[in-house]
Amino acid sequence: MGEEPNVKRRGEPVKVSCYAGYKADERPTSFTWRDRTFTVTGILDRWYDRDGNYFKVQVEDGGQHQLRHDLNDDRWELLPPRDE
Repeated sequence: MGEEPNVKRRGEPVKVSCYAGYKADERPTSFTWRDRTFTVTGILDRWYDRDGNYFKVQVEDGGQHQLRHDLNDDRWELLPPRDE
């Protein structure tokens, strides 16, 4: 079953280290989830909305994850996989 279009998915809080170039938190470089640190080896996709910045990342073990930076609460989340 698909998602409702205007419902935000909530994820688990994660600690994220970011590259800060021309702006703060420009892109994630690593994140810690459940006491394990994942090094980001590539940004596969990114998109923005008024409440958050989203990043689909690849990590060093080949896994792919989706991170969201909640701009209202200034917190990062690891989003659950989508039902497709």
